[in-house]
This record gives sequence, structure tokens and C-alpha cells, in this order.
Amino acid sequence: MAHGEREPVWAAISTRRVIRSFQDRPLEPDHLERILRAGRRANSSKNLQRWSFIVCRERDHLRELAAVGPWAGHLAGAAVGIALVTPDPRADDAPLSVLFDLGQAADSMMLAAWELGIGSVPATVYEHDLARQLLGYPADLHCEYLLSFGYPADPADLTRPPRSGGRKPLDDVVHEERWSG
Repeated sequence: MAHGEREPVWAAISTRRVIRSFQDRPLEPDHLERILRAGRRANSSKNLQRWSFIVCRERDHLRELAAVGPWAGHLAGAAVGIALVTPDPRADDAPLSVLFDLGQAADSMMLAAWELGIGSVPATVYEHDLARQLLGYPADLHCEYLLSFGYPADPADLTRPPRSGGRKPLDDVVHEERWSG
């Protein structure tokens, strides 16, 4: 592909849907590796790459992880859950870039998955003690989000058009030079 030809990226961005219901089958190993590589390749402030990923595939473990937050139930049916672990963003000396960087890694993983026909959805951790107990990461680290991945239960979700009214008009979110309106 010649420089400047980025239609596959735009296609993934413009067609990606949140998928919360998955087929009961594991991810292909090369698909999982591609997703993890996409997260590893994400940009980060000063290239510090302050993230680690815990890959969870065991069904019982995924069911347990579904209890880390009120909207994390999708983890129970995912083929893979990936915990995103960082230095604690609430620590006194933590730069705000930790969560920005993590968002870039998560988005890269989710876009790579979508390109492969794999759906995903994030879960916010509300029960931090439970997450630490289930995932076993060190005390100086933190897990704010987990991502669910799997082949969509309804393959039509991969090509379903977006709902109308799903995004604010561009004019409502873009300001030129200074805030206006």
C-alpha cells in the first residue's frame, strides 16, 4: 500500500461496533497475537510504554472477572479478556499521560480486532480489590479497564450500519482557534 492510502484504517474506524455477545469459540492464536502486538505498538508519552496486559482465557476466570464492575458482565462470555495494567494513575506523582497512553493501546487493540472480524468492548473496574485478587498484579500497579474480545455471536454485527443519531454533528464538537458556542 502506498503512503497516503489508509482506507482500511478508516473503514475500521467508521464501521467498528461495540460487541457484547460472543460466539463460544476461542480466538485463533494468530488473531490474539495480532491484537496484543497492536497494543504493544501503540504510541506512548516519551515512549515509556507504561502498560502490561494480562490475557485471560479460562471460562471460570472470565466469569469471576465479570464481577469487577456493574457493566462487566460481557467478560463471562468473551473468548478472551485482557486486563490493562499500569502504574496507579491516582498516585501523587502519576502523569495524566498514563491513561491517555493506555487509551491509545486499547484503541489499537480494538481496531486490530475489528479488522480481523473480532468484536470487543471495554469494562471499567469498580471493584479494585477483587480485580487485584483475581489478576495478581503487584501492589504498585493498577487495573482500571479490561477488554472483552470474541467473534460476534451475530456475524451480521460486523456489517450492520451505524444507528442514525449515534454521533454528534462535527460542528457541535469542533471549535476553530477558540471555544465558541
